[in-house]
Amino acid sequence: MSECVGYSRCSLDKQDLTARGVKLSLGGTLYDPADPLGKMFFNNLATFAEFEVDLLRIRTREGVAVARSKGKLKGKQPKLTARQQAHLVQQHQSGEHTIADLAELFSGSRATVYRVLERHQIPAAAPSTSDRQ
Repeated sequence: MSECVGYSRCSLDKQDLTARGVKLSLGGTLYDPADPLGKMFFNNLATFAEFEVDLLRIRTREGVAVARSKGKLKGKQPKLTARQQAHLVQQHQSGEHTIADLAELFSGSRATVYRVLERHQIPAAAPSTSDRQ
């Protein structure tokens, strides 16, 4: 029966099934999507398949909500540890390293460096346009 439900989920429409000559044999009964009884049977299969998908979505949302409330769903972990972040901020405040240097030192990207500085509310020096004259 699960094959039937899975088949009714697919994107084939009833006209395509009829054109291909598809018939379903279940329990000794032959269901043809061209006749009224077969049409009703395939519609019922599609209805139950849609119901099954909706239940799955609801259960997934409920599970995510429970995990989030228990603190189990934390998302992606930061690239740098808290200690590394503090060291990066200290290096940036000293003015000895550029953003690109810090990214290379901490094996991250420039975006990671900017994100850490933003979290610590340190304004990163934007490259000035007056230096390019």
